[in-house]
Amino acid sequence: MPNTAALKIRQFFRNIFNSFETVLFILKGFLSDRQFIYLSCIIVSISCAFAVILLKSFAHSVFLFANYINGYLKLPFINSILPIVGILLTAFVIKNILDGKLEKGSSKILYAVARKGGIMPRKQMYSQIITSSLTVGLGGSAGLESPITITGAAFGSNYAQKYKLSQKDRILLLACGVAAGIAAAFNAPIAGVLFAIEVVLTDVTITAFIPLMISAATGAIVSTIVLKEDVLLSFGHQQHYDFHNIPFYILLGVLGGFVSIYYARNFQKLESYFHKYNKPYKKALIGASMLAVMIFFFPTLFGEGYESIKILSNATPQKILDNTLLDDYKSNEWLLLLFVGITMMLKVFATGLTLGSGGNGGNFAPSLFVGSYLGFFVAKFFNLLGLPHQLPVGNFTIVGMAGILSGLFHAPLTAIFLIGEITGGYNLMVPLMIVSSISFAVSKRFEKHSMDVKDLAAKGQVFTSNKDKNILSTIELSKIIVTNFKTLQITDRLEKVVEYLTDTKQIIFPVVNAENELVGVINFDAVRQVVFNPFRVKHTTMEEIITKDIHPITDEDTLYYMLKKFEASQLPELPMIKNGKLSAMVSKTLILENYRAQVKTMTIE
Repeated sequence: MPNTAALKIRQFFRNIFNSFETVLFILKGFLSDRQFIYLSCIIVSISCAFAVILLKSFAHSVFLFANYINGYLKLPFINSILPIVGILLTAFVIKNILDGKLEKGSSKILYAVARKGGIMPRKQMYSQIITSSLTVGLGGSAGLESPITITGAAFGSNYAQKYKLSQKDRILLLACGVAAGIAAAFNAPIAGVLFAIEVVLTDVTITAFIPLMISAATGAIVSTIVLKEDVLLSFGHQQHYDFHNIPFYILLGVLGGFVSIYYARNFQKLESYFHKYNKPYKKALIGASMLAVMIFFFPTLFGEGYESIKILSNATPQKILDNTLLDDYKSNEWLLLLFVGITMMLKVFATGLTLGSGGNGGNFAPSLFVGSYLGFFVAKFFNLLGLPHQLPVGNFTIVGMAGILSGLFHAPLTAIFLIGEITGGYNLMVPLMIVSSISFAVSKRFEKHSMDVKDLAAKGQVFTSNKDKNILSTIELSKIIVTNFKTLQITDRLEKVVEYLTDTKQIIFPVVNAENELVGVINFDAVRQVVFNPFRVKHTTMEEIITKDIHPITDEDTLYYMLKKFEASQLPELPMIKNGKLSAMVSKTLILENYRAQVKTMTIE
């Protein structure tokens, strides 16, 4: 009987879903393309908002449970146990349910946009929710925003595939899912739109803002209606900014840039270290155990850490020492400052251990965590020095979040408006702009790409900050090479060149030796006067007319780098070398033709 009841329930929901799909297909026939996009972005956003609600509610409930238990134990034993359980469960799910593979990090969204035309795997619609709820929900020191954005992007992508929308509409709906996810997670619709534009999309027209704004507004509305305010990162009243504090905000911006660099580089080192482990359970146990020790001594590293951010911004920051080994020394402000400073520096290692050992999450929440701790540290430090003008610690705690977010993700506009929205106003707009822009400039000076983009950029897979590179990276190598071409041997006579010019339209002829190694090329335009003079043809050797100063292309070159070689050589075609041998010819004309076609396909109107 129970099985029969379960089957009936499952069938009931399946029928509802099928009916809903049928209605949408009917509406697609009646509505214009633009109207259907508006309807679609609302549906995608609602789906994404409920994913946010599920994740946030679970993580908040576990946090409350852990605090309740720790209140009795007086030390954070439960905080240390839960992350180990969560990361091991995540490893189990990945190995046994997700075929041993999980694409983590918002870089997967960028890769999908740049190289796959916005197509994302179907399993990303549920895999991120399951694994991140186990990892972060049970106390792993990471954030839920990256899994949320991937889930939203997957919703948008797969919805577009289901209803056979064009590539540009697929990318747009993918971005709408991302915007809705950020908006729902923070109740910050403007930040959701800006994040989608700054991080995901590289080139949009004004009309693309409308679906993005609808999506972000929808996500924020659903989240606000369902979630309680204490689940979200929100703040009470802050002081107005005082222009006398501007020098300290400038200092905070500079420090934010360098801390962002410190965070990015150490996180990447930890990830690289854990790549050598092939056994998922061993890796999970090692990383989770090290994380457990860190959380025992620094309990605020547990989970997303948003509650400790709220505490630091309030009038009683010493509460973050509750149920710690320093509980009896809460009145010592220098000790509190030391605790905050060490925790800030350790957060990157806690997040690196969480994600490197096999857990799932992101760096968005950790960046806000580190930023708030940095802002608190700076303001509190100068106040403890006894300056006559006391700095507003709460304001610096809040503004510091924008500094690290901007420096780490190279998204200053998102940082400014996100913090402006979650604080309930824009009284801190000037310091937010100062800190975000300076932190971004410092970070950009030493790290060309943001943390999410760096590895992809190194592989030539995506360049979201450069439209040309981004579009060129989507063009397949097979579309720009010529395999049907004639070659010349270094020992051939010039009469053979004349014969080839008579029989083909080819004007660039690669010249090789007996081992098929490239010696040079013969450019028809450069030898025109020779080949049209019978006397010179008879008495000129191949060596005399070969152009050796060329820039041959290798099969590892990116298209952007290929165009640089074409510019340097001033030739319409260049030989391609593979394993030291001539393999094909690359056509500049074909590159430009495919580039124009991709621009037309990818431009969102």
